[in-house]
Amino acid sequence: MDKNENFLGAKLALFLGDHLLVLLRDDTPLIPYPNHWDFPGGGREGNETPFETAQRETIEEVGLFVPESACVWKKSHPAETNPNLQNWFFVGHLPEQAFDQAHLGDEGQLLKLMRPDQYINHPKRIPHFANYLKEYLNAA
Repeated sequence: MDKNENFLGAKLALFLGDHLLVLLRDDTPLIPYPNHWDFPGGGREGNETPFETAQRETIEEVGLFVPESACVWKKSHPAETNPNLQNWFFVGHLPEQAFDQAHLGDEGQLLKLMRPDQYINHPKRIPHFANYLKEYLNAA
């Protein structure tokens, strides 16, 4: 992927076994979707590629290194804040035992494993991420 690609950020829906690793966002009105269940990810730094952004953010937010070979799906979507720019959504898989090494970084309140259908139907999901997850599941 071109390092100069015009994108804002990236998210990683990370399966640990059959469950998704989700993180409860901080409960502050200064961020989008406070107190909602989210996936690791965030904004691009420097000349990162979309995957490098998702990988770094996953390390920072949940303490797990995800090799690019563990990612099985990726797709860009127009950014909600600027439809002229893109955000990337990745799906990766690690063994369920990786949860034993997961820990919160300096963002979020709680880490949890959740079935994909639980996330998609959860009242505190992030709606567009639930839609992206459904898109992946329908393609798989």
